[in-house]
Amino acid sequence: MEFKSQKRRHQKRETRVIAIINQKGGVGKSTTAVNLSAALGEEREKVLVIDFDPQGNTTSGYGIEKEELDKCVYNALLQGEPIENLVHETVVPGVWVVPATIQLAGAEVELVSEMARESILRGIIEPIKNDFDYIFIDCPPSLGLLTINALVAADSLLIPIQCEYYALEGVTKLLESMRMVKSRLNPKLEVFGVLMTMFDSRTTLSKQVVEEVREFFGKTVFTTVIPRSVKLSEAPSHGLPITLYAKSNKGAVAYQKLAKEVMKRA
Repeated sequence: MEFKSQKRRHQKRETRVIAIINQKGGVGKSTTAVNLSAALGEEREKVLVIDFDPQGNTTSGYGIEKEELDKCVYNALLQGEPIENLVHETVVPGVWVVPATIQLAGAEVELVSEMARESILRGIIEPIKNDFDYIFIDCPPSLGLLTINALVAADSLLIPIQCEYYALEGVTKLLESMRMVKSRLNPKLEVFGVLMTMFDSRTTLSKQVVEEVREFFGKTVFTTVIPRSVKLSEAPSHGLPITLYAKSNKGAVAYQKLAKEVMKRA
């Protein structure tokens, strides 16, 4: 697939490369990657989403059939395929995806023997970085070499945290990894924002978790909270972001608000 250079909205502003990261699974990383990018696209921002999780949930969340793909991000990471050959248009104008398939699962082992193995993704992104206002990297639920590559390539992190028991479990380890990468490989790396997901306003627990996270992270926590929503859960099975699947749904409204917050911070 030939990718043509895009004129982006903010020519004078440096492209934001944001890793969506939490080593816990099921906290809403892919949901956020799909729906935040879609909401930003609707705001006329140019957005690239790199699916860096072998599960490929962001890929299928945008209706891309993984079984029909000849190549994915793995081919850029380990076979030198130019990333512009892997970029797919989405149903949202202004949003593109570099897909992932299960082939990426073997990358953790294969990267071990590569030169400068922690910095490969950063080099891959460089040729097309300036074509976008935002590049999101949807990370796998681990702190292995794929995630380290994302930390080196990114300038900041967006950390989704589920409004459930043990919400902060493992976050300390994640922040330690961030500090290690910052000190050795990527001095500009910072936390862009912490996002509370799967919030249920009917439960005291959800409210307590939000308070606990705000106390821990302070002003880096977004004002917007993503609610639990059946429609949010259904949308990926239709290959659509929530803003197209159920535009008036509370989940869609929340991601539209989050997009505006992200734009202000950027």
